[in-house]
Amino acid sequence: MEKQPQNNIQIELSDEIAQGIYSNLAIIAHSSSEFVLDFVSMLPGTPKAKVKSRVILTPEHAKRLMHAIIDNINKYEAQFGEIKMQQPGFNTPIVGPIGQA
Repeated sequence: MEKQPQNNIQIELSDEIAQGIYSNLAIIAHSSSEFVLDFVSMLPGTPKAKVKSRVILTPEHAKRLMHAIIDNINKYEAQFGEIKMQQPGFNTPIVGPIGQA
């Protein structure tokens, strides 16, 4: 029986990126060839907010990300309990507008 070669990928994480960014709002748009995820940090009482990060994915990778998030949420809830959803309001992430990116 032949051994399958292992696909080891070395991923670098710079100190700056490792700090991460805080986001309490996500806006998702798509076209026929890509999904655009904009991550925003909104402060109470502030009429404007800036996009802190934008991630552009192929439709296949967007679906893979969705499945990975669902898997991780299930694992989180198995360990820590159900994540409670808040009533719509300031801290509720918004998914919109769907259309051309």
